[in-house]
Amino acid sequence: MTIALWCVLAAGLLPYISTMIAKSKGPYDNNAPRDWLQNQTGFRQRANAAQQNSFEAFPLFAAAVIVAQLLNAPHATIDRLAAAFIAVRLLYVICYVADWATLRTLVWFAGMVCVVSIFVVAAR
Repeated sequence: MTIALWCVLAAGLLPYISTMIAKSKGPYDNNAPRDWLQNQTGFRQRANAAQQNSFEAFPLFAAAVIVAQLLNAPHATIDRLAAAFIAVRLLYVICYVADWATLRTLVWFAGMVCVVSIFVVAAR
């Protein structure tokens, strides 16, 4: 299995890091977790938003890697781009939780550049 495919697994699990941050410390209502999260403020609210965005970013990334694999794109290039995507998305979570909105937007854009680049490499 290639590094890029392992990165698909990592990207699929990445939202749960934000979930753990959102649910960390303090009283957590496991009877109504979505309601509880929706009523949070501060870093917990931002971590929950990062979780949601991570789930939104996952399908396009996974599709890009799978398409690249199916088209026999250069594995080393796809591996590097996929690893960069994971690194950027981790930085994205940090920026979101820390409330660094402008940097977060730039980091989000870098992640999208990685995904589009995977498709472009695969199309060659």
